[in-house]
Amino acid sequence: MPEQNTKVTLVTGASRGIGLAVAQALVARGEQVVITGRDAASLEQAVEELGGPERALGIAGKSHDEAHRTEVVDRAMERFGRIDALVNNVGTNPVFGSMVDLDLAAARKILDINLVATLGWVQLVHKASLREHGGAIVNVSSISGLGPAPGIGMYGASKAALIQLTQQLAYELAPSVRVNAVAPAVVRTRFAEALFEGREEEVASSYPLKRLGVPEDVAGAVAFLLSDQASWITGQTLVLDGGLLLGAGLG
Repeated sequence: MPEQNTKVTLVTGASRGIGLAVAQALVARGEQVVITGRDAASLEQAVEELGGPERALGIAGKSHDEAHRTEVVDRAMERFGRIDALVNNVGTNPVFGSMVDLDLAAARKILDINLVATLGWVQLVHKASLREHGGAIVNVSSISGLGPAPGIGMYGASKAALIQLTQQLAYELAPSVRVNAVAPAVVRTRFAEALFEGREEEVASSYPLKRLGVPEDVAGAVAFLLSDQASWITGQTLVLDGGLLLGAGLG
């Protein structure tokens, strides 16, 4: 049964990594979460880690599948009766190389998952709950969206577009809905392994804080942006990079 006055947040891509850390941070402060992910077994395990079905609802599927998005929002509203916040964490980067050699089908997939699906989530959640009750949205972008990122150019382009989408939505949905983004540098997750595997110390040496990020670094920032403490913040992108951009480089 829904718990009165308990905030409910939908977090996409939350079976592990940054998304799971965000969900854990929200549950730790007494909230309930709806989490998505592609692998049903991993999602089921994540729900147990979050305190079971009283605290979390997990629904497996692909973020760029419109039917999946609709099912998630419908089931969230059926279970909890509300969605107070949305964290768009899902992202993909299936290729590595130069833009001029990029397969255009891969480019379309990156944009579909990293950008178009994000807008799809916002539209559904806004219609279901945020339009009437207000709330907050946080999009997980990347510092690759702030400047050239060798080898992952299309990923960076999609994350730059996500920052622009964040600003546009913040303008359109104010004053009842706040929309912000976070832009992490390299975080120690399975998704980012190719950027540091076998050379973590070398990669971290270029960061003024001399370490890579961990999921909890991002989760804390997202939890803050969703909280009432951030009630006068909208349309912003919070850079989480261990000081990397102080050296004016992305890796």
